[in-house]
Amino acid sequence: MRALEVGDPLAHRALDALLRAETALRRSLSAELEREGVTAAGFSVLVVLTTAGGSLELRALRRRLALTKANATEIVATLEARGLVGRRRLEHDRRASAVDLTARGAALAERLFPAHAERVSHAFDDLDQAEKRSLADLCRRLAA
Repeated sequence: MRALEVGDPLAHRALDALLRAETALRRSLSAELEREGVTAAGFSVLVVLTTAGGSLELRALRRRLALTKANATEIVATLEARGLVGRRRLEHDRRASAVDLTARGAALAERLFPAHAERVSHAFDDLDQAEKRSLADLCRRLAA
């Protein structure tokens, strides 16, 4: 049996490190949100809707969060069932829908956001500003 050959061992080490970091950060940042009864993806929807003035076309929401159609539909349906968002058909295009933040959803986002933002900042405390900028740039390049 022949051993598998790795073309670029450093690239594989970088990928492993990136995936481990993403998993660790996702777990630590999601834990408190989930204790509050909302997933990280659901919270992201609430935050995006808040910053967009409370309403967005579902298509635009999907684009902003890089969600698939199925994933966005599932997340919005869960939030809708909890009374955090509502959906409505657009008058100018009955095939499309908009997602509206409810008062309850806005209150939840406003209550959870400060502590979440603090946890995000704390998660990156070991990096200086230049390292955070560099990490963001590198991740953007990898995602392009």
